[in-house]
Amino acid sequence: MTLSDIAAGIETVAEQERRSVTAVDATERSLTERFAAADTELPCSPESAATVVERYVRGEDTEAAATAAGVAPITAAKVLHRTGAADISPLSPAGRTAVREWLAGKRSRADVLAVTDCSQAAFVLGAYVEKHDRDPELTAAVEAVLTPSGDASVRKRDRLAETMSAPEDLR
Repeated sequence: MTLSDIAAGIETVAEQERRSVTAVDATERSLTERFAAADTELPCSPESAATVVERYVRGEDTEAAATAAGVAPITAAKVLHRTGAADISPLSPAGRTAVREWLAGKRSRADVLAVTDCSQAAFVLGAYVEKHDRDPELTAAVEAVLTPSGDASVRKRDRLAETMSAPEDLR
């Protein structure tokens, strides 16, 4: 077998085929409409919250999603936390414990700021995350809209798993 026999049938094209993760909306209501039902649980309007989540899931960072939605970046981070779209706590586990102790009145704010060694904004966000749990209704709204067939067990990370390497692959 010659090299020309091996190369027979191979063609060169000018463009690559675009590949991406497909998200199928199994609902009949938009994310904004779903967020409107839990409006009091959001730190901003349902429209802004929907914009933040949609932009973030498309791959934009929190700041870009906030700009598109017309809200402050910390508000966008709060939306992502409340909706379960991202784990956004800026604090380490020890810092989170210290903030919980501050919220319980066991430590002073100055002491916690010294222990966590974080900015005021990171402290405020960390305190918000510790004080506010993810809202199940908001999380379900995000999962139903952004996962194929409404299957809540399939997350973006799972759909992209084959593109990521594991620590044992780095040996």
